Amino acid sequence: MKTDKMPKTLSKSTYLKGLQCSKYLWVYINDNKKIPEPDKNAQFRFDQGHQVGELAKKLFPKGIDIPFDDIGKNIKQTQELLKKRKPLFEPALSVDDIYARADILNPVGKDEWDIVEVKSSASVKDVYIQDVAFQKYCFEKAGLKIRKCFILHINTSYVKKGKIDPKKIFTKKEITEEVKEEIKCVDERIKAMQKILSLNNCPKVTIGKQCSDPYDCPLMDYCWKFLPKNSVFDLYWGGKSEELLERGILAIKDIPDDFKLSDKQQIQRECERKNKCHIHKESIKHFLNTLHYPMYFLDFETVGTAIPLYDGTKPYQQVPFQFSLHILQADGTLSHHEFLASGKDDPRKELLKSLKGSIGDKGSVIAYNACFEISRLKEMYKLFPKEKWIPGVIDRVVDLLVPFRNFSYYNPKQQGSCSMKDVLPALVGKGYEDIDISQGGDATITFLDMTFGKVSDKEQEKMRKDLLEYCGRDTEGMVWIVEKLRKTIEGI
Repeated sequence: MKTDKMPKTLSKSTYLKGLQCSKYLWVYINDNKKIPEPDKNAQFRFDQGHQVGELAKKLFPKGIDIPFDDIGKNIKQTQELLKKRKPLFEPALSVDDIYARADILNPVGKDEWDIVEVKSSASVKDVYIQDVAFQKYCFEKAGLKIRKCFILHINTSYVKKGKIDPKKIFTKKEITEEVKEEIKCVDERIKAMQKILSLNNCPKVTIGKQCSDPYDCPLMDYCWKFLPKNSVFDLYWGGKSEELLERGILAIKDIPDDFKLSDKQQIQRECERKNKCHIHKESIKHFLNTLHYPMYFLDFETVGTAIPLYDGTKPYQQVPFQFSLHILQADGTLSHHEFLASGKDDPRKELLKSLKGSIGDKGSVIAYNACFEISRLKEMYKLFPKEKWIPGVIDRVVDLLVPFRNFSYYNPKQQGSCSMKDVLPALVGKGYEDIDISQGGDATITFLDMTFGKVSDKEQEKMRKDLLEYCGRDTEGMVWIVEKLRKTIEGI
């Protein structure tokens, strides 16, 4: 590969991309049409980070905001404002084909500065150390004296009581020593990345763990398209996929008999080779015998934001705002009850009131990946201890995930997944393709837009319809799954 191009400016974000994958770095700079726009969930995470960043500024009341949408103006203003010796928000400096922007530069002493990086996560991650190390390297090369480095991240023990308290919702962690160690590698890495950016052709990189660590790479669809359906990367709990890829084995069905696989992975291979489902009749029969009429199929939709919405809640606490409940009687009669919050108040009290009026005191309560529903019920019981009926519901919960997690039933169409989103269409032949919301993350975003966003009455009505339809599909889908499992073993 030729390298006859001039070096290109390397920013903090491109540096981090380069640490993850040299191919991602090259494409981002030289062929970014291949990179798709962020989806709803990615944009939601960006927005959450922005809200957290704005809240952090309140810890520095004398701070000065520097516009960050124009790099040139930002750098020029930063150089001028450094003389004022005040906290600077989004300052940027450039030197020798690199530039970095900090969340906060805080003046200390006569001529030193602290770097404060704000993160919406609940802990300090390795990538944050790499992030700040690049900043420190760039700033010091530009002439600044950096004293200490800090990460300001969310304190998940904080409980909202009235107005959000910025001093309590954040945890400040010093990372000066970690950055000092990490910065030893920065100069060499920058030179290597600038060399990659100057290549005429994209470097070849084998797919692997870096495709999702530390973040999901937006090029995955592009880079992974050579894999066949039910590839070695679809092995249940993986762990051996890269080794198989190195040996030139792409499809599960082609994995040699002498290659060590778990019992469940062996079932996958057998199903692929024979192009048929695996059905363990006795295990499925045993599971179905644990279900008792009337059967209550329950699903919650929840919202959990970095900055808590309701008093008494913590950052990222999952607050139920909706439930769907399908009730199947012994005679085959099926009824449906549902609740969806309206208004900006904490929805849990009204949700419990509605659920109590819908769910009886006998019969199985069926949920998919039931630990989620159980946790929400326990949290609400702790909040409302007078609701003595809740423990009785918890005791009756049965997890519909069990026969699929145990591989009592496995269909190659699941592609190694036990998620209901994959099990339902594989087993029943129908999923979420005919409705506008198909993922829990999308439901959360829709609820936030509907409740706290600026939307018209018509848009709000459409959002309510979509949310009810989605949550209803979850519980109706569970009814279909139980019925299909029963018919499956009866036909054997």
